[in-house]
Formats: sequence, C-alpha cells, structure tokens
Amino acid sequence: MTGVTGFADLVGVDSILLNLEAASKDDLLAALAVAAAGATGLAATTILERVREREALGSTGFGQGAAIPHARVPGLAAVTVVVARLTAGVHYGAIDGEPVDVVALLLSPDGAGADHLKALASISRVLRDPTALAAIRAATSVPALRSAIGLQRVTRKKAA
Repeated sequence: MTGVTGFADLVGVDSILLNLEAASKDDLLAALAVAAAGATGLAATTILERVREREALGSTGFGQGAAIPHARVPGLAAVTVVVARLTAGVHYGAIDGEPVDVVALLLSPDGAGADHLKALASISRVLRDPTALAAIRAATSVPALRSAIGLQRVTRKKAA
C-alpha cells in the first residue's frame, strides 16, 4: 500500500454509495461491482464473478451489520475500495446472523499479497470500531461518511 495510510485513503472520490437500496446480498454485490467497474475501468461482470468466487468460500459478513467482500482481480492496477451504506440491511450470511447495512468492497490486483492483507486489516479495524461504525451509519453526506471512515485513524493518533 505504497503511500496509503488508511481505509479512507483507499476510497476514491466517486466510490461512496450513500443510501444504497438492495433487496438481497446478490443485488448488493452486483451494485458494488458496477460502482467498482466505474472506478477501475474493468467489466462489472468480471468483478462480480471474482467477488462471488470469494463469497462461495465463506461469508465476508463479520458481524455488527458490516461486511468486507473482497477479491483479487486480474488486470486491476491498484487496490480499490467501494463503500456502501444501505437504506436497510440485507441478509448476508454474517457470522452473527444480523443483516448487513455497511459494506466495503475491497479489490486488489492479483499480485498484491501484502497490500491486500494490509488493506483488509485497515478496513476491518475501522468497521469493528463501534464509534466509527455509528458515525458511518449517521453520515448524511459523502464528506461525512469519508470523515467517519477516517475517524478510527484520527482517534488512534490522539490516543498515542
């Protein structure tokens, strides 16, 4: 993650979806793939196929209404993240059985082993932080949501 210091740094300007409506996990993943296609220039079908392959190994819904679907995608130039806050939670098969309403789609180039894991850890730290998760859910604008995903990093710096 050369030059990347945290979750907020991984999210592009047009890669935040507020109030996304999805009827199912599959609808959600398809909407995220379309947004990621716009951010990366890759085909949404390719992205969706790779994300579905990863989800077949086990749900990426880790609890508290949050999920981090992720995949490595051939032809991708750099680690890319799309964040979505849903209008209503969808059944996702999360570990705690709760519906998911906050999602960060993480896509990495095929050869980005360490960068993929670092990005996954950075996103996970924020989405597991109750204060940051509450701020994401309360955000009413893209700048507010961007600030919320950077909140955990700011909190850690002040505590140090």
